[in-house]
Amino acid sequence: MQVPQTTSAEAFWRYAGGTCLFESRGEAWRDIKAWITAMPLVAETLHIPAVSEPFLAWTTSGEVDFQEREDGQPWITNRIQKGSFFLTTGGNPYQIRWRTVNNEPFETMLVFVELPVLQRALEEVFGEDAERAWLRDASAFDDEGLNALLGLLREEVMREQASPLFVQSLAQAIAIYLARNYGVMDEETRSSSPSLPGHKLKQITDWMVAHLAEDVSLERLAAQAELSKFHFQRLFKSALGVSPSRYHLNLRMNHARQLLRETKKSVVEIALEVGYTDPSHFAKLFRREIGLSPSDYRRQR
Repeated sequence: MQVPQTTSAEAFWRYAGGTCLFESRGEAWRDIKAWITAMPLVAETLHIPAVSEPFLAWTTSGEVDFQEREDGQPWITNRIQKGSFFLTTGGNPYQIRWRTVNNEPFETMLVFVELPVLQRALEEVFGEDAERAWLRDASAFDDEGLNALLGLLREEVMREQASPLFVQSLAQAIAIYLARNYGVMDEETRSSSPSLPGHKLKQITDWMVAHLAEDVSLERLAAQAELSKFHFQRLFKSALGVSPSRYHLNLRMNHARQLLRETKKSVVEIALEVGYTDPSHFAKLFRREIGLSPSDYRRQR
């Protein structure tokens, strides 16, 4: 099946894998859309298109090692189980795959909040600043409040005839809950290609410089930004054009070049200063990145 770059909320579930068990239909569902799907126990790489509406993916059964990535980046793995959520608010297409850890059925519910409802919720929560407010992405998290609200919504999806008044009330309640608990504001209006806010990006890159010689994991960086690993990597690359690991490697190589040009420190000392305990490994990396060995580079100055 050919996968487009973008799709509608109504068509999204077809690309996310699985078999639809129940879906929202009719006038009751103007403000919110929902699908309950039975997922295969194992799924190889699926290409997921972007959508305009923010959506929740809620695990209602099963325990799964779930992986996601964007644009050829390394896979980010999360163990999810009944009650786990993903909140995705647009952006670029991405890829997913998974494998269950037992034989329990893997079922999910996809929920899309219509943009006018969400906008009204943001206006109520943020007032005059609503134009600069948006929902942050989050991966593999638990939330008792959302569990309760989506549990009620799930019952309506499974009914032969849902109550329009009740579904409308739930849509508004979910939108307000998301705005209150996952709404954030940028220093500037969010663009169609979201990235880390400038102050947060500077905080992260300054921290990477200060910890240049340390093995800086994606998990540690994401914690600094208060984001999931997947969404931190996604927003960082959108802001700077390279992944966090590549940016950190560039910092190390640039500092090594400076030390080779401006000091008489040995290659071994420089390797240690930029975080490599194995000088031969450092020399191989340096040659690969710069095109010369450290010693040859020093002789070129």
